[in-house]
Amino acid sequence: MMWTKTFFSALATAALLAAPGYAETFRAVKDESTFRSLVDGRALTRLGIRLNVTPEGQIVGKAFGRKVTGAWTWSEDGYFCRDLYYGKKDMGPNCQLVQVQGETLRFTSDRGEGIFADLYLR
Repeated sequence: MMWTKTFFSALATAALLAAPGYAETFRAVKDESTFRSLVDGRALTRLGIRLNVTPEGQIVGKAFGRKVTGAWTWSEDGYFCRDLYYGKKDMGPNCQLVQVQGETLRFTSDRGEGIFADLYLR
């Protein structure tokens, strides 16, 4: 019985280590050209959310059935700065740290000091 428990524990560990992105850590996206290359022609998705960040500086999409619109720029000090509307609610401006891990972009509000949201590149 003990060998079975050990075997399945080892199998589970091996499966986690083999999972894409497990060993890879989030790394900061430091410049606009890298950010653009990541989002070009791709949607940012998460359960209930689908957004497009356009090369023209727009954010368009839907989140939980509501329209999302906004504008974005890349700051000189390396942050994604956006001004966003969720439906009719003005979410206001915020500059965010962007990090990438595989096909996941992590946006951390308040220049990396606030809360984060992981969105998947599709």
